[in-house]
Amino acid sequence: MQALILAGGKGTRLRPLTVYTPKPIVPVVNRPFLLYQIEVLRRAGITDITLSLSYQPDKIQQILGNGSEHGVTLRYITEPSPLGTAGAYKFAMDGVNETTVVFNGDILTDIDIAKLVEFHKEKGADATISLVRVDDPTRYGLAEADSDGRVVRFVEKPKAGEADAFDINTINAGIYILEPTIMDLIPKDSNASFEYDVFPAILDKNIPFFASVMDKEYWRDIGTPANYLSAHHDFLSGKITEFDLEKTNASDVATRAEIDKTSFIGEGCVIKPGVRIVNSVIGNGVHIEEKAVIENSVIWSHTRISTAAEIRGAVVGRSCHIGRNAVVAEGSVLGDKTTLTDYTKV
Repeated sequence: MQALILAGGKGTRLRPLTVYTPKPIVPVVNRPFLLYQIEVLRRAGITDITLSLSYQPDKIQQILGNGSEHGVTLRYITEPSPLGTAGAYKFAMDGVNETTVVFNGDILTDIDIAKLVEFHKEKGADATISLVRVDDPTRYGLAEADSDGRVVRFVEKPKAGEADAFDINTINAGIYILEPTIMDLIPKDSNASFEYDVFPAILDKNIPFFASVMDKEYWRDIGTPANYLSAHHDFLSGKITEFDLEKTNASDVATRAEIDKTSFIGEGCVIKPGVRIVNSVIGNGVHIEEKAVIENSVIWSHTRISTAAEIRGAVVGRSCHIGRNAVVAEGSVLGDKTTLTDYTKV
């Protein structure tokens, strides 16, 4: 069995964090994001994984390598031009005559892929889609299945009134199990979407198409700064427990610094006396001067935070400089190499 991760997007919704860092490798609790998807696949015994890339592919390949360090084999395919989700699948997997697990590249989940594959086989499906319940389905593809799990309706990003009329809240979770026959529905070298083109075609042709609704599994689209920050808070609060994240002591932390038990501190950090860190993730090589306060925030690697600066509910990119007594308020997102002068408030 093969796996394909669709990781070719520019991460526009996540800017400015993705200007220099492709979304597939933005750090999530100090690990490149795609390692979580790779781990989910490896647990299911799926070790042959193709990454479909487009935006800054060299950076992704440099970070993840050939996959051997993570117990998998990674193959990289770069789209010659934007092909859409289904077009990228056709381009990357054309000629592969195996069942394929397809992941959208911005989904953080601890789903048991082995169970989803088992469901797919039991139903004799040509295509299986994973669904998840959400409070607001208007930002996603709304899908409905009957009592047997067969998909009966698919509406991409319904308007608020339409969603209420359907009286369902299950959306496309961005995880698919596809047989090679699905490739026949996708024109070669063309821009095509699963949501707008392939799924409607599957329904029209009455091809066996089933859905499995995620129940207790964790799921989040990390494609916006707010969701990205919330994913970190979910890790820190223990809402996500299926990934082994070991805390390190390889940093220089002053005895009079206050760091709560939930926070994660990267390697090679310098944390001076009087610093207070609460419910936050600090990247590798971050330097934090005396009496700085960091609460409910994510700080990327090699950033310097000066004396008495305050950062609350924010994301600060790589190699930034936060001046003395500067205040970074809740909801702020600073891209890589941002400099805030002393006493600045954002």
